[in-house]
Amino acid sequence: MQIEQAMPSTAKNKSLSPKRLRLQRTWRDWDLYLLLVPGALYFILFKYLPMWGVVISFQDFNPFGGIWGSEWVGLQHFETLLQYDGFWRIFRNSIILSMLNLVFFFPIPIILALMLNEVRKRVFKNFIQSVVYMPHFISWVVVAGITYLMLGTQDGVVNEYIVRFGGDQINFLTSSEWFRPLIVLQSIWKEAGWGTIIFLAALSGVDPQLYEAAVVDGANRWRQLWHITLPAIRSTILILLILRLGHVLDNGFEQIFLMLSATTYNVGDVFETYVYREGLVGGKFSYTTAVGLFKSVIGLIMVVLANRLAKRFGEEGVY
Repeated sequence: MQIEQAMPSTAKNKSLSPKRLRLQRTWRDWDLYLLLVPGALYFILFKYLPMWGVVISFQDFNPFGGIWGSEWVGLQHFETLLQYDGFWRIFRNSIILSMLNLVFFFPIPIILALMLNEVRKRVFKNFIQSVVYMPHFISWVVVAGITYLMLGTQDGVVNEYIVRFGGDQINFLTSSEWFRPLIVLQSIWKEAGWGTIIFLAALSGVDPQLYEAAVVDGANRWRQLWHITLPAIRSTILILLILRLGHVLDNGFEQIFLMLSATTYNVGDVFETYVYREGLVGGKFSYTTAVGLFKSVIGLIMVVLANRLAKRFGEEGVY
């Protein structure tokens, strides 16, 4: 009798079937599963159910007939996209803008997070974080307005100083040479601070005893950064990089649309603006859905290849 009373609950659980054990654990942690419900509903309603609409990319969609009453055309829309005269232009522009953001924008949040991690004054650190976070909450319309006020040829602050120091005005907003740098700089100013949140969270999990041991061994701040801090967030950097490659053809509609002009179409016209013209303005819903599916397939291929490459070099990857 005493032996049965002393038997731990884990030993009793082993006698239960796996199904009953799962039910028992679910009932025990019901409050945690309840917290999961809002997030699960969000993804089901706004992420998974809308995927059914991809079907119309293989149809000549008729809004009055609906999905079931529309004619099936197979891969016709994909053939039309690949035969479009400007396809390679928008494909090239999308890739170039995405790669520029990947090269110049992606490292900035990492550098900011490493710099903030070195700040020891709590008040000063919180102030800097608040300052770099605030641009994230400004809409792209306001960002574009600020850009026009700063870089315009008429009463633009930057051009006024250029002229004051003896230079000639620069058409920042209508020059195809300046369009891509402006897009990247806008992204850095608006989103770099917000992007530091994940890296700061990863840095907060580094064991302080590692730094103490490094100090005892005579390692300076740069050595600690290289041998402790960066390896601690390497997996986080790699996962975010792989996920970013999944959006290799996504550049955001609002920012590009607000900055685009007739003189910058050759370098700024991307898939998002093309879908806007053909889908919303032209009413070609099936065709633009096929364009979106094409982008998603390319992104999926990039994620799978990058994940396999990461695992080949000994990293965990996304899955």
